[in-house]
Amino acid sequence: MTSPESPLPSPSPCPPPPSSLPSSPTPSSPTPSSSLPHPPSLPPTGEVMVLALGRKKQRMLIGLSILPNLFLAFLLSSDALLTLTSPHHCRLPGPLPAAQILNASLPWEKGDRVGDSGGLSQCKQYINGSQSGVENCEAGWDYNVTEGLRINIVTEWDLVCGQYWLVPVEEVSFILGVLTGCLGLGFAADRLGRLKTLLTSLTLSVVFGVLVCVSTAPPFFIAMRFCLAAASAGVYLTLYITRLELCDPSLRLLVTMVAGLTTVAGELLLLGFALGYQSWRGLLGTGAAPLSLFLTYGIPGVFPESPRWLLLSERSADLNSFSERRDRGRDDESFTELDSELSPSTRPHLSFPELVHSRNIWKNICVLGFTSFISHGISHCYSSFRGDVRGTAPSFYWTYLLSVCAGGGAWLLLWATVNRCGRRGILLLAMTMTGLASLILLGLMEYLSEAAITVFSVMGLFSSQAAASLCVLFTAEIMPTIIRGIGVGTVLALGCVGRLTSPLMDLRNHYGYFLHHVVYSSLALLAVLSILLLPESKRKPLPQTLADGEQYRRPSLGRRRRDNVPLLATPNPET
Repeated sequence: MTSPESPLPSPSPCPPPPSSLPSSPTPSSPTPSSSLPHPPSLPPTGEVMVLALGRKKQRMLIGLSILPNLFLAFLLSSDALLTLTSPHHCRLPGPLPAAQILNASLPWEKGDRVGDSGGLSQCKQYINGSQSGVENCEAGWDYNVTEGLRINIVTEWDLVCGQYWLVPVEEVSFILGVLTGCLGLGFAADRLGRLKTLLTSLTLSVVFGVLVCVSTAPPFFIAMRFCLAAASAGVYLTLYITRLELCDPSLRLLVTMVAGLTTVAGELLLLGFALGYQSWRGLLGTGAAPLSLFLTYGIPGVFPESPRWLLLSERSADLNSFSERRDRGRDDESFTELDSELSPSTRPHLSFPELVHSRNIWKNICVLGFTSFISHGISHCYSSFRGDVRGTAPSFYWTYLLSVCAGGGAWLLLWATVNRCGRRGILLLAMTMTGLASLILLGLMEYLSEAAITVFSVMGLFSSQAAASLCVLFTAEIMPTIIRGIGVGTVLALGCVGRLTSPLMDLRNHYGYFLHHVVYSSLALLAVLSILLLPESKRKPLPQTLADGEQYRRPSLGRRRRDNVPLLATPNPET
């Protein structure tokens, strides 16, 4: 027998596949599926949020995170209505006195400002109706309420004249409560989780809301308002960062804008309910009572914990439940930014030495916090500028509606421009407009007409509110998940520090308003320069760890943008 012919050598033999890679089976010799190694069960990544929850439920969760803003506006924006002081005079015996009786019973006082002729005294009356001497009001005061609530804390407890100092104290206490809530509950959201902090803040808001409504004395009211402000700020902050963590880059601005407009709608409803209730207790009760309904978010499956926070936590049971749901199927759409998250095997812990040495993160917090401080503090200057200069303060309704509508218009402007021009560019434009409006008002106020003062005041109010809103969104996008709560809370707290100047100026009857406005406008121009140090977060994924946050650096101004994946750099492997 002849031996079989040896095969001809191939001119270009292909090397055998490496032993580590399994050869693909041929049709003539099918390989049973049992012989193939199963792919390893990968640990869950950020993509598990979409895969486990699904697109529809994710949108539902975003809607659930927006709805409480409608009622939070009743608690966080009602201070102007609660502390509005109406014209008043000493209560005289008998029915409502006529103008002749008031002129004979009340002394005439000169105005404090140039051009103010003065009026009847609000805190003094003649002794026994004779003009031989004056005395303080002994029987209380009568109020001529034409705007706002008929019964607020000023009219109920006579917080006028010698007791007027309690009104700025209440305003300062409320702002300090918001500051405390932003810092304390922001830290709790990072350490304990978004959901636990949200439920705790909601419970405290309902409890302290009830205690505020049953207050019988100013000291107790001020203390409870401080606690209510802290709890309400915690609800707002926790919902803000949770909502952002449920969005992909293309939806973050839209969802934040819708939440901001919901808050604006709540502020408009607040004024409508104030005209209907005419009592501060009913107004605050309307805001606090519906928050108890949102405690149902604690029911399992209704409002789950933020998956981004779960990736950085030690809750393996929650992660395993997400893995089980991921294996059931994939939704039709997925978020591009969630495909590159860290796996739980590399979940970091917050290292305080590493946080201290994260210079880029600290730089971003300082710049955005400084900008938030300026934009919140200077808004009051535009609202009261006409009254400070001309001595004729506008009506409360005009000031309130102007401020609310400016906030709504600012959100619409941000929605139309920020995704096209970038966060940093629009923030730079907003602060530039704020500084220019202040310089024009301060430098040309003697030559400007009433209409011009109104136009530039509205422009400054509009741009400062846009800058304040964009600062919070910018911070939430560039802060890593591990410190996002404390980062956003710090920027909001610095904004509260800027707002503290408003009640302090009211306490001094707006003495020194010019210097106050000059200082803020000068700092606004300094903020314009510092904004150039910020990175750009448009269409970028949310950072997870401190190392990710350190990578958000300022892009070079003279460097052209290049494609990270050139089309002709890598040949097609199949050719």
